[in-house]
Amino acid sequence: MDMDLVSVLRKGMESVSARMKGMESVSALMKGMESISVLMKALHVRLDPKEFFNGSIKVFEEFMDIFKDKEQAEVASIAQAELDLFKSTMLNIAVTGETGAGKSSFINALRGLTAEDDGAAPTGVTEMTTEPTVYPYPNHPNVRLWDLPGIGAPDFQPTTYLQQVNFECYDFFVIIASERFKCNHMALAQEIERMGKRFYFVLSKVDEDLCNEERDHPRTFSQESVLERLRMDCRKHLQKAGMSNPEIFLLSSCEFTKYDAPGLVKTLKDDLPGPKRLAFLLSLPHLSAEIIEEKKAALKKLIWLISLASALVNIIPIPRLSVACDISILLGFMIAFYKYFGLDDGSLANLARQSGKPIAELKAVILSPEAKEINRDFVIKLLLKEEKVLPRLIAYVPVLGPMLTVGISFSTTYFMLLRFLSEVAEDAERVRKTALKEDKKKRK
Repeated sequence: MDMDLVSVLRKGMESVSARMKGMESVSALMKGMESISVLMKALHVRLDPKEFFNGSIKVFEEFMDIFKDKEQAEVASIAQAELDLFKSTMLNIAVTGETGAGKSSFINALRGLTAEDDGAAPTGVTEMTTEPTVYPYPNHPNVRLWDLPGIGAPDFQPTTYLQQVNFECYDFFVIIASERFKCNHMALAQEIERMGKRFYFVLSKVDEDLCNEERDHPRTFSQESVLERLRMDCRKHLQKAGMSNPEIFLLSSCEFTKYDAPGLVKTLKDDLPGPKRLAFLLSLPHLSAEIIEEKKAALKKLIWLISLASALVNIIPIPRLSVACDISILLGFMIAFYKYFGLDDGSLANLARQSGKPIAELKAVILSPEAKEINRDFVIKLLLKEEKVLPRLIAYVPVLGPMLTVGISFSTTYFMLLRFLSEVAEDAERVRKTALKEDKKKRK
C-alpha cells in the first residue's frame, strides 16, 4: 500500500465519525468502536516515529470530534451498561436423566473437576440428587449447572417433573443416558420441545462400552465401528419415538477430551445467544488449545469497551499519570482475565490433582504476575510503562484538553490490556501443555 498512515487513519476515522453521528443503539456504538480498534492496530505498522506521532494525533482528533460535548456522558453510560450486562449475564444449564446415568460426573467434567475436588457434585452408585442442586463454575459463578433428580421412577410424568424442577429457569437441557435412550428420555424431550426449550441427548460411559467390546471381541474390535453402532442404535430408538433427526453425543466423563465431548461443548456454545455464549465460553476449563484461543479472541473484542469505559468514566488525571482512567475497572478485569484462563491458585490446585503434577511445576511456567500481585499499584505501573509508547505525543502536546486526554487514555489502556491478555493466554497454554504431558505419562 502506497497510501501513508495518516491518510489511512483519516479516511477510516471519517467513516467511523459518519456512522457514529446520531447513533441510538449499543450495536451501533460497538461497530464504530470496533473500527477504531482496527485503526489503532495500524499505529504499529510503521516504525518511523514522526509518522507514528502524526497518525496518533489524527486518531485523537477524530476521537475528540466523535465524543465531544454531551455525547461523552452518553457514550460513557452505554459503555458501562454493556460491561454491566457482560458481568451480570446468567446461564442456567439443566442436566437430567435416569438414576445412575452419570449426571453428576458429567457436571464435574464440564466444570473441569473430579469428584474429589472442592465444590464437585457428589457421585455414587445410588441416586445422590433428590431435588435440583446447583453447581456454579468455579471462576464464573453466573454460569450454573443444575443436577436434576432422576427420571426413572415408575410414576414419572414429564409435565409434572418439569413443574417440580422449575422448568422455566433453565436455558437448555442435557438429557443423559448410560445404555440407551428409553421412553422416559423421549417423553421428557418431547415435553421440553413443546415448551420451546432446547435439549441435547448425551450417551455417557462409552468408555465402558468400548472396554467391554474389546474384551469380548479382541480380534475384530474397532473403536470407530463400535461408536457408530452405538450412535445408530440411539438414533433408531429416538426416531421410533418420533424424533425426526436427533443428534446424539457419545462421551465419557472420565475422558472428557475424547469422543464427542468437544463437539458437544462447541454445539452448546454456538447455540447460545451472544452474551450467554460468551459467558459459557469463558467458564469452560481448558479442554483444548482451541478453547484458549477462542477465549482470547472473545476478550480481545471486549477490550476496546473496557478501555472506553475506563477513559470516560473518570477523566480526572491520576497522580503520576498524564492519562485519565478508572483504575478499579482495569483492576477488576485484569483479575477476571487471570481467572478466566485458570491461573488462580484454586484452578491450578485442581489441575495439579487431576494431572498428578505438583502445583509448583505448573506455576513455574507462568510468566505473568501471581494473582496476589495484581493490585492497584501493579495497574499504575503498567499504565506508566504503556505511556512510554507515546512519549513524543505527550511531549508535543503540553496542555491536554479533556477529550484529548480521553483519547490518549483510551489508546494507552487498550494496548496495556491487549498485552496483558496475550500474556495470560500464553501462560494458560503453557500450563495446559505441562499438565497434559504428565497426564499422558500416567495413562501409559
